[in-house]
Amino acid sequence: MVVGYRAFHVSRRTMNVPNSLTIARIFFVPLLVVALVQENVAVRVAGILITHEWLALAIFLAAAGTDLLDGFLARRWGQITTIGTLLDPIADKLLVSAALVSLVQVHATPAWMVVMIIGREFAVSGLRGIAAAEGYTIKASELGKTKMISQVVAISFLLLSIRHPSLAAPAHWMMWGVVVFTFASAVDYFRKFWRKIDERVKKRRRRELLRMERRQRQRSGAAVRAAQS
Repeated sequence: MVVGYRAFHVSRRTMNVPNSLTIARIFFVPLLVVALVQENVAVRVAGILITHEWLALAIFLAAAGTDLLDGFLARRWGQITTIGTLLDPIADKLLVSAALVSLVQVHATPAWMVVMIIGREFAVSGLRGIAAAEGYTIKASELGKTKMISQVVAISFLLLSIRHPSLAAPAHWMMWGVVVFTFASAVDYFRKFWRKIDERVKKRRRRELLRMERRQRQRSGAAVRAAQS
């Protein structure tokens, strides 16, 4: 009973409102892909026909809104958890990657830009995984948050450009801005990662040297005692 209560208590503490919003953002991903890729998808609300690109924009902005809300609530309510810190960037990457790949499918953005952006996301995710294995978490930087905002704005304009081609040129320039912010934030993450890993490796080597010196002194002392006896 005690074990069951503890497991239930940990589960409740882990699945708080901010973490639930993060998971909800992941479930928005397939809805976004269907709404964007399936051109025959439409919803009629109060006599107004909402076409697939407007539906996709609404889903995308709602999902992006949960990103702002879960972080705000986690800080305000003091519910910042390890699983939330690790899951939040994964949800962001899934949402942005799904939107960009779908936009390539409908010929709204160049594929090479999307490949570079998603490649950066895989690289940073790998860094986070290695850092987590080493015992610490790389938190999102201000540059990374700026990158996320630029991605939301650019993707929103790309979605609008499907119905309004006059917005295609501004959306394309915004994507160039996304590429710049994407690689600038990647350099920042690599710099933080290298510094932390370098410090950790130096500390580990220093501890190993101290242990080796301690063992050598113990062996030398044992040898002296043996010779005296």
